[in-house]
Amino acid sequence: MNPGVHAGTRGTPLTPTGLSRPSVRSAGLLLGLALLAAATALSLSVGTRHIPLDQVWSALVAPSGTESDGIVRELRLPRTLIGIAVGAALGLGGAVMQTLTRNPLADPGLLGVNAGASAAVVTAIGVLGITSFTGYLWFALAGAALAATAVHALGGARSATPVRLALAGTAVNAALFGYVNGLQLGNLNTLDEMRHWSVGTLARRDPALLLTVAPLLVAGALLALALARPLGALALGEDQARALGTDLRRTRVLAVLALTLLCGGATAVCGPIGFVGLMIPHAARAFCGPDPRWLFPFCALYAPVLLLVSDVIGRIVVPPSEIEVGTVTAFLGGLLFVHLVRRRKVARL
Repeated sequence: MNPGVHAGTRGTPLTPTGLSRPSVRSAGLLLGLALLAAATALSLSVGTRHIPLDQVWSALVAPSGTESDGIVRELRLPRTLIGIAVGAALGLGGAVMQTLTRNPLADPGLLGVNAGASAAVVTAIGVLGITSFTGYLWFALAGAALAATAVHALGGARSATPVRLALAGTAVNAALFGYVNGLQLGNLNTLDEMRHWSVGTLARRDPALLLTVAPLLVAGALLALALARPLGALALGEDQARALGTDLRRTRVLAVLALTLLCGGATAVCGPIGFVGLMIPHAARAFCGPDPRWLFPFCALYAPVLLLVSDVIGRIVVPPSEIEVGTVTAFLGGLLFVHLVRRRKVARL
């Protein structure tokens, strides 16, 4: 018997630490819930003005009209809820994307979601003169949906494969971002307005936007979770998936739809926020392995933790100013991702 692996009850394999894989998964979920609760408390308490947790609790359950109550209820609570929803959507979308394409370096932007949303928003600003975030929302959603549909069609539709989807996504991204850059350079007002949206931030977002897009995020999340089993079969290879009775075309179409709802909705609300959907699935696999039935819930739980912590860091590093969360996730996520790659010894030529 391998000394690093021991037999568990009823033949359940144990990890080198002596815990069975189900125990590790359960512990990982509990840890994720605890971390999410801690990140939520930090998001409500920490900022340019620190508010003790007891005052945060009073503001939530028994507001008395103080200035602290207003900060918590009107500014930080909506920002935190948006961060939780958007983080869960991006993490789940990244896990779906990597499983669908069988590419561990894939992220939701590979299907053209971010590029399509950006192209639609810059069109709304530069051509139609729309300057409100509420106005951006539906254009961003429509652009994300159209871009994802175009990538799926160019990738072969019924005969789409991971390689074809990746190549089609790269081509659509290049074309759309070229259009975005051209329109911005030709119109300085568009460049200035687009700057506020494209940086990726949780600040200054109308809570009504979350209420508007929440049904789409919930629908995308439920669809992604329902696809966990067929996507897991697809990850084994097309022949194996067919042998297990998986409808490949239906699974791919529904997975693209779930990605569009999740990442299109998240991008519409906060602008493009990178690295969350790329890094979180790698970290989650350390607890739950590659099985999508476990990976998807883990990513939906841990991604908001990264997003909220990054947002808190952005508030406190250069007071009284803020660093936008998209910048912090790129930096922090990049460091953590490099650590994971080096620790697992996969970054070798």
